[in-house]
Amino acid sequence: MTAVEFDAPAGLTGRGAGVPLSRWAAQWGMAVLRLLRSTLFVGIPVVLIATIITYGLGALTDTNPAAQVLGETATPADIDRMNHYFGLDRPLVVQYLSWLGHALTGDLGRSYYTTLPVTDSISQALPVNLSITLLAVLIAVLLGGALGIGAALSGGGWFDRGVTLLCSAASTVPPFVIGIGLIVLFSVTVPILPSGGYVPFSEDPGRWLRFAILPAIALAVEGAVAIARQLRTSLVGELRENYVTGADVRGLTKLRVVFGHALRNAAGPAITVLGYSIPQIIGAMVVAEAVFNLPGLGKLSLDAAGKGDIPVIQGVLVTMIGLVVVSNLLVNAALLRLTPHARRQQP
Repeated sequence: MTAVEFDAPAGLTGRGAGVPLSRWAAQWGMAVLRLLRSTLFVGIPVVLIATIITYGLGALTDTNPAAQVLGETATPADIDRMNHYFGLDRPLVVQYLSWLGHALTGDLGRSYYTTLPVTDSISQALPVNLSITLLAVLIAVLLGGALGIGAALSGGGWFDRGVTLLCSAASTVPPFVIGIGLIVLFSVTVPILPSGGYVPFSEDPGRWLRFAILPAIALAVEGAVAIARQLRTSLVGELRENYVTGADVRGLTKLRVVFGHALRNAAGPAITVLGYSIPQIIGAMVVAEAVFNLPGLGKLSLDAAGKGDIPVIQGVLVTMIGLVVVSNLLVNAALLRLTPHARRQQP
């Protein structure tokens, strides 16, 4: 039998047949520069606008942080000294520009109430958010990937229909409802996991996983559903391409064709969906902290909001925006790595 020749798409190989190394490196370098430029172009204005709004809302309130910190027995002179210590006696624009200049060096100011550096409070709460968010993203990728691939390979079979029905039902349930359901199931009905609390990963990885798994699953469901749907659709389309037919004729196994070729080309849209899901997971983490009693950034910001502690709120806001920007940068980098033809989409 004569071998059938077929042209694999550019995503099949890291560099592409016949592409000189120098040209490939130039394409990769230009893609990375475009990625950094677009990320900074969007991220910097978002940070500035968000911080300006926060300062503006703080200025509209009638509360005086100095008076609240010192209590009812404070004299006007004491309040003036405290305002001067925190720089609250300066115009709002000057306060904001001063804070922004210090923030660029990593100094987010001091809490009005504890006078502790805001960076210290954030550094204690941030590992909670990072660890559970990373676990949730991992679960979303693995679960969504498995469901999407299985549904695509089923091709209209019972598993495909079951995944479609499951995704339709799960997409209507918010994360906090899923979290409450998980607590009822695994902490009350079948008490095998704790209903709340947190243990640092560095202290005891096993106990950390026991405390982190339920909130991570609650946060991962929405992302897993989105990934499964997108991956199923794109993979079904790839399996109908000519290069897949040619690979079958050449005798390549189904697993090799799917996981070695088709999946890589179908992963682009799913990775894009993942990029949208990560900010949602980061935002929903605030609600998960309340449901599972986690000492993360959400609890820190809620406590600060109740006291009018603007420096802490501002620091948490900037940190969460930074997490979103970094996550989008990583997702876009993964998209460029897995789909090299994306490097040539822009001039």
